[in-house]
Amino acid sequence: MTDRRTQLAGNLARVEERIASACSAAGRAREEVTLIVVTKTYPASDVRILSELGVRHVAENRDQDAAPKAAACEDLSLTWHFVGQLQTNKVRSVAGYADFVQSVDRVKLVTALSAAAVREGRELGCLVQVALDAESGERGVRGGVAPDGIEELATAVAAAPGLRLAGLMTVAPLAGPYAGRRRAAFDRLMEFSSRLRADHPAANMVSAGMSSDLEDAVAAGATHVRVGTAVLGVRPSLG
Repeated sequence: MTDRRTQLAGNLARVEERIASACSAAGRAREEVTLIVVTKTYPASDVRILSELGVRHVAENRDQDAAPKAAACEDLSLTWHFVGQLQTNKVRSVAGYADFVQSVDRVKLVTALSAAAVREGRELGCLVQVALDAESGERGVRGGVAPDGIEELATAVAAAPGLRLAGLMTVAPLAGPYAGRRRAAFDRLMEFSSRLRADHPAANMVSAGMSSDLEDAVAAGATHVRVGTAVLGVRPSLG
């Protein structure tokens, strides 16, 4: 456990240094960017160590992993983010522990999340996931709504009981016009965020950037970066 703590502390320090340097280069204060550590496939013991090291935001992308982990860590002061593609049959479980759902990409999901949040007596922060590789009316390869669907979804979230429209999220696309152009992709997301905030001023979260491209996300103006491998190491095979 001591070795693991040392490893995580070193990795976390390096990531913090990267974020601080990116903020400095962009003329931003370090406090403007929140680090979310993506702990998928890693045990609750790692979450506990990260909490001791000062991490306050953690993320998961599979409910079957997240639900027991969140329960095992319910005594910790953590904010839980759900970042994976979410099926409606998992919504009731996710609404029990998640503080934010970053992968809202269809009205059907908004309706299900609202009902579950009301049932649980909780308010869920929701981010509309934007797929920069999706054509009009389609969903992205890794989830997300096409850009022309942002307004409809945002309006649905804002009107739904138990939900709070928090902002936008994206994953740098592997196909389409922004493939291999991460900074351009994140700049585009910021344009969508500016438009969204004109009608919904409180929806100011912009979640973008991961281990390989957090600098581009910070330079573009992201408020939250989602980092897994750079903190926790190469993930064990799920096979």
